[in-house]
Amino acid sequence: MRITVLTVPECPNAPLAVERVTAALAGRSAAVELVEVLDQAQATELGMTGSPTVLLDGVDPFAPAGAVPSISCRLYREADGAVSGAPSVAALRAALDGAGLPETAVPGDCCEAAALDANALEADALDTDVLDTDALDAVGRGGQGRRAPAQRGLRAVQQAVLRHFAATGAAPEPDVLEPVAAAAGRSAVEVLDELAREDFLTLDAHGRIAAAYPFSAAPTRHRVRIADGAEVWSMCAIDALGIPAMLGRDVVISSTDPVTGDPVTVTTDGGTPVWEPAGAVVFVGQRPGGGPAAAVCCDALNFFTGGTTARAWADEHPEVPGHIVGQARAEEIATRTFGPLLAP
Repeated sequence: MRITVLTVPECPNAPLAVERVTAALAGRSAAVELVEVLDQAQATELGMTGSPTVLLDGVDPFAPAGAVPSISCRLYREADGAVSGAPSVAALRAALDGAGLPETAVPGDCCEAAALDANALEADALDTDVLDTDALDAVGRGGQGRRAPAQRGLRAVQQAVLRHFAATGAAPEPDVLEPVAAAAGRSAVEVLDELAREDFLTLDAHGRIAAAYPFSAAPTRHRVRIADGAEVWSMCAIDALGIPAMLGRDVVISSTDPVTGDPVTVTTDGGTPVWEPAGAVVFVGQRPGGGPAAAVCCDALNFFTGGTTARAWADEHPEVPGHIVGQARAEEIATRTFGPLLAP
């Protein structure tokens, strides 16, 4: 399949459209090209009905009835009624599925599933079934990880939030972020609202930061002590494992097995993790139906002392599809998801 993003020069939403197309592909094979349209005649020739326009093999799956060729700015309405400068990842994924692009199983974000290497698992056979990706894709961000786009001050504010958490153990108030947002010509409230809509963080009813993956402003089962830093709460087991990769610092992760209450500890020394007990595993699951990660999967990604208790928890929670992953696999998912978050 050929995916074409048609855009006028310097369209601020073109990079967003390309990012979301890449996220929706989630490793599936397709050629993606960005084509600049210079005038109305070229828009008519190529089928652009506003900038940006996304074509799947030359067809615009999002064109409203009666749409005419145009080089003006194009806006897209999302399922919740919000307006965005590009189709949502969910809408793009549905369009790709409708066009018959086959799925490819690839490792992705903390709530996604992939095939497991049996050699990485414990001797007491763990469940290595591959999950239905449709049930897990809402919060996986299509293998993109959770680094916000650089445009509109999103990445700068996200990174300021993460650094504040790492330094203080708490979320910054919006006014602390005003200078960062102002550099992009926006208010902190505007940027935080957009970050929340895209599930890079969550806000409470008062607009304060409740979580900024991997950190939680409220206590959770997972406590992380950062070397030369603060003690923080993480949203889930995978998030906790992603903190040392994101910060480049050693940590001590303290959690508990949800079944027995027994402690599970992961200590990194020079970046090398040591798990205690040695047979500890992670259950990776997500409730179907979609929504932000905080609501549908964070409480379903936990450490367990071993495969036995992890299977027991899974048997008691059939409403949460998922599987058990070994230590190397859990670390891999965490590093891929959170390692790039503070990169420029």
